[in-house]
Amino acid sequence: MFAEINTFLNDLIWGNILIYLLPLLGLFFTISSRFVQFRYFFKMFNILKDTAHDKDGHISSFQALMLSVAGRVGGGNIAGVAVAITLGGAGAVFWMWVIALVGMATSFFECSLAQLYKEKDGLDSCVYRGGPAYYATKGLKQKWLGVVISVLLIITFGFAFNATQSFIISTSFEASFNLPTWVSGLIVTAVFGVTIFGGVKRIARMSEVIVPIMALGYLLIALVVIVLNITQIPSLIVMIVTEAFNPSSAIGGGMGAVIIQGAKRGMFSNEAGLGSAPNVAAVAYVAHPVQQGIVQSFSVFIDTIILCSCTAFIILLSGVYTPGVDGVQGVLLTQNALIEHIGPLGGYFVTIALFLFGFSSMIYNYYLAENSLNFFSKGNVAVFNIFRVICILLVIWGSFQDLASIFAFADLSMGILAILNMIVITLLYKPVLQLIKGYERQLKEGIEPVLRYNDYVEYNFEKDTWKEIVDNINDKKLKE
Repeated sequence: MFAEINTFLNDLIWGNILIYLLPLLGLFFTISSRFVQFRYFFKMFNILKDTAHDKDGHISSFQALMLSVAGRVGGGNIAGVAVAITLGGAGAVFWMWVIALVGMATSFFECSLAQLYKEKDGLDSCVYRGGPAYYATKGLKQKWLGVVISVLLIITFGFAFNATQSFIISTSFEASFNLPTWVSGLIVTAVFGVTIFGGVKRIARMSEVIVPIMALGYLLIALVVIVLNITQIPSLIVMIVTEAFNPSSAIGGGMGAVIIQGAKRGMFSNEAGLGSAPNVAAVAYVAHPVQQGIVQSFSVFIDTIILCSCTAFIILLSGVYTPGVDGVQGVLLTQNALIEHIGPLGGYFVTIALFLFGFSSMIYNYYLAENSLNFFSKGNVAVFNIFRVICILLVIWGSFQDLASIFAFADLSMGILAILNMIVITLLYKPVLQLIKGYERQLKEGIEPVLRYNDYVEYNFEKDTWKEIVDNINDKKLKE
């Protein structure tokens, strides 16, 4: 009965509420901000260049971006896209792109809010905390809502998703290298434990190393496939667009199935609006909230437009996939497609990629949970250490157990989290529009934007936090 109720609620939330709520509100944010994700797309590179290496021990904009990409980029980029193509055909890829492009605006809004309402960490004055729980509590003055959001984040990411990721990694290594699950489980647990006990700065540094390697490696292998099939690319693009509006008769459910599969893949993959990425966006040390909003919207582009497209091209350029024919799905479909392109090494590459994607997601998931725990504990070392031990034990347990039922429950809790977060950022969209206007005003004045915090005091954010940041930045400019 519990499983049936869980399935019913999951179908209701993801298949009937979020499937419409996320893209419609994403479109609203896009229009109300005058297409901010496109207007400032290239400015993101200057922001990253200027804040890539901070000398005062703060977490840089680049490190926060890499930690965010670490979570967004996961097994779903390999397995999820394959499932979307299997059930929705090539046209699903087009709708996946559309969802990502409007989702970039949603990510901009939620991450700008996370920056505005961030506060200092209780243990390290160079670390900041923020996210949906914080901007719901301060921006809407609803503490109970912040508590509910924090609990959902801890259960979903800290416990369920990490245990499940451990299972996926260990079973993948067993299948490819005949390595016992307990061996790979212990290795993953050891590296995971060393990382999380180093605190958020070590987590950020680990992501800064792992994410570029895994993303560039996957992109490189996809480029090899594209080069080997370069003459087929124009016709492939035409097929994707054509199938988006006129799907093959072999695809069950017609155009509706195509749109739903592409939209679901986009939502699950890029996480725009789900309430997870803002927790990471808040840690970045930047001069203005809009700066990190711009950067974080780019992480949606990296995840879906670039990396999910890599998987789609690898599959669609192979002879492994046949529309409407039941066959291999998920990771195995991607793996078989890559083997066809580059030989047996392709199968091993997918396994290694899954490990890197999975492990990076684990440290990202842990950070989301830790940040939510901080909402209650305010930097209590003993509480953090007990929580870390629990998370490590769950990772060990997960490497031995198939946690499909727990993962399904986590999907439900994440769906509830997404609905709450989308309601909150919709109610708080005006402060973001004001931030954009203030940012653009300074650009027109020919100065490098910093938050003029006295212009926004009615929004109940931590003024002292931003005063210290802006004063430090101005002092640096004077010294230079």
